[in-house]
Amino acid sequence: METLKAAIPESLKRAIGDSTVYDLRSTCSSLHSFFLHFDPFQQMITELADPKYALCGKSKDDASKSKQLGNQCFSNADYAKALECYTQALRKAPLDTGDMESNLVATLYVNRATVLHKMNLSVECLRDCTRALQICPSYAKAWYRRGKANASLGNYKSAICDLNVAKSVEPSMSGKRKIECELKILLDQCKSTSAVVQDKKYNCNAVGEMPQIKLQCVPMQDKGRSMVSSCVISPGSLVHAEEPYAMIILKQCRETHCHYCLNDLPADRVPCISCSIPLYCSHQCQIRAGGKMFRIHPENNGIFKNLPTDLGEYVAEVIQCNDSEEEIEDISEHKHECQGVNWPVVLPSEIVLAGRILARFLPKCTSEDIVNFVKRLELSHCYKHMPAESKLDSHIFAIVLLNCLQHSCGTMFSIDGVSISQVVEIISQIKVNCMTVVRLKSIDTHGLSGHFGEFPFQSNTHLTSTVEQVRVGKAIYKAGSLFNHSCQPNIHAYFLSRTLYIRTTEVVAAGCQLELSYGPQVGLWDCKDRLNFLEDEYGFLCQCTGCSEVNLSDVVFNAFHCVNPNCSGAVLESRALDCEKHKIKHFPVTDNVDKNDDIYEVGLHVFKQNGASVHIRPGYCLKCGSYCDLEASHAAVDKALVCMKRLQDAILLKEISSIAISDALRSLHLLRLNLHAYNKLIAEAEDNIAQALCFAGELQLSMEHCKASVQILKKLYDTDDIVIAYELVKLSSIQLSLDDDTAVDSINQIDDIFSRYYGLHADLVFPYLQYLRGEKLNNFH
Repeated sequence: METLKAAIPESLKRAIGDSTVYDLRSTCSSLHSFFLHFDPFQQMITELADPKYALCGKSKDDASKSKQLGNQCFSNADYAKALECYTQALRKAPLDTGDMESNLVATLYVNRATVLHKMNLSVECLRDCTRALQICPSYAKAWYRRGKANASLGNYKSAICDLNVAKSVEPSMSGKRKIECELKILLDQCKSTSAVVQDKKYNCNAVGEMPQIKLQCVPMQDKGRSMVSSCVISPGSLVHAEEPYAMIILKQCRETHCHYCLNDLPADRVPCISCSIPLYCSHQCQIRAGGKMFRIHPENNGIFKNLPTDLGEYVAEVIQCNDSEEEIEDISEHKHECQGVNWPVVLPSEIVLAGRILARFLPKCTSEDIVNFVKRLELSHCYKHMPAESKLDSHIFAIVLLNCLQHSCGTMFSIDGVSISQVVEIISQIKVNCMTVVRLKSIDTHGLSGHFGEFPFQSNTHLTSTVEQVRVGKAIYKAGSLFNHSCQPNIHAYFLSRTLYIRTTEVVAAGCQLELSYGPQVGLWDCKDRLNFLEDEYGFLCQCTGCSEVNLSDVVFNAFHCVNPNCSGAVLESRALDCEKHKIKHFPVTDNVDKNDDIYEVGLHVFKQNGASVHIRPGYCLKCGSYCDLEASHAAVDKALVCMKRLQDAILLKEISSIAISDALRSLHLLRLNLHAYNKLIAEAEDNIAQALCFAGELQLSMEHCKASVQILKKLYDTDDIVIAYELVKLSSIQLSLDDDTAVDSINQIDDIFSRYYGLHADLVFPYLQYLRGEKLNNFH
């Protein structure tokens, strides 16, 4: 891409950098004309879109090599490595249903099932056996392995059927005798234990909940369209649910998350049928993503004609594909990029997402239609606010994407100034309207982790857990894009699989806007950083209450300590002060203000002293006016932060020494002397020290520092903010490890906040809640 940029004439670069949306057809046409006569561009498109250059296609030789390596690892009892090898082999193996007796894909599924059985993953083993049988129904080993998996799961009725089918299709007499022995053992086991032969179901226990409140989209003078409610909405109410218009997995999550639903991949992950890149959590996700499924040839089922009727029906139920799954109502996102070509892997995720949006237009294939298509998207864009470099990038990527799609789809459509300009608009729309899909992950100090939908519960062991948000994908939600931003949001967005859910987090009055945070919010970043980010990313100057009215968080976020030790006032640098000066006149002096709160002491003092004309200066306390030498304070803080950085590195390496902790405690003291008590750097230092003390086994001290961090964050955020719940997870797990009965209060707060933010979905989003509730009930009555 840099080669293309370097070759573009400077005059054309300037024209693109200075362009508006009204100039797009002209600038796009000029750049396209230049590339048409530029050989390196043509070569790049060929390498990206021509299947003969495919690096992501299927290869039986590569699959066989991975299979052999997996066999070696299995022989050495390295089951984790064998599992990885067989999965890689499945990604590369072409699906050839013609040679049913030695089908490579079916063999790989059975080999992986054998590994999963060794790893005591019986459910996953069962699924892989079923996949092998859907390809090769007469595969005796698959029926046998499926029977063993069902038996281990207590599905005795199915296990007996599986083994009977295995015996029927097993060609050797020795094999038949072995299966007969297994059947006898299984039948004896059922009799001796009086086992119930009704099969158990292992389905995901999803909680269904639909929005009960009707929202309206109304025009707003300062924010364009916005979502409001005609009635008062209570906290924790589900107000919106929506499937994505288009979605893409982030590159760093390709090996860990399903490429369709974005949930964590199981051990028996399913590869794409036509290329070697995507991995899915199930055949259903694979089908929905690619619109393809394999079919079993009827003649391959003749071997079962002599089976008893009930057993024949059982076989048909196991091996038949669900025809209803073939009817894909939405656009198959991966289908148009699924030929082993390189462009979906090489191009940035946002550009591939643009391609998935265009997949909805491709059947039309005229320049006039694409203009109407983009209009019907009704998504705002920020092209005029984009920097010159981004405008140039979007031009180049639009031309490259259209050429790749034309090669890949086998559909002829016009690539000209009109179509390219519309793709540039789509790219700028994605920049403004795209939502980042996140999953919650629990990490404990002992190295265990639990993702969405799972947690490694252990009995008799208290875990010291932290919460991390993992970015896994990006998506366009057309109705979801109508919810505007606020740095003090009153709604919260989260995701279950592909579905976007939005809940209120506080009481919303009738007619009020429902606003969520686009990333930064009060307490997370200071006001200046929030304003800069939102203007750079979304092209607007935020004027929400958090950015237009004085709040304690922005005053103290980066503030220094007053030189008077008995004064709670804040000392600001010029950068923060310039931002806060514009907000002084909006200080909310009302009867509702808590006169014991520091915001009242600091803000009201400044407001009364200066009125509409603000003369406060950097380095002077906002409350008592004392002068602070900011240069000396900065030097002391920088010295302390160097030490805290060393502690962070030691935590990552899990090499915590008593010297490192002692140095960090001295640095914390230095920070407290120089920074305001509610400065976020102190909260972060307290949190790091608490984590280090956990590693060192000093749980009592860890708890005290964790409490100190939580108290600061409660000043920077609302006390019921989800961030506070995340911190309380750390605190409660430490309290549980100490058998401290104050854990009950912490867990109750966590439960209340998670219920407010996630409602009935709380346990699905964060299963660690179940562990905390269980510990509360088991240890404190």
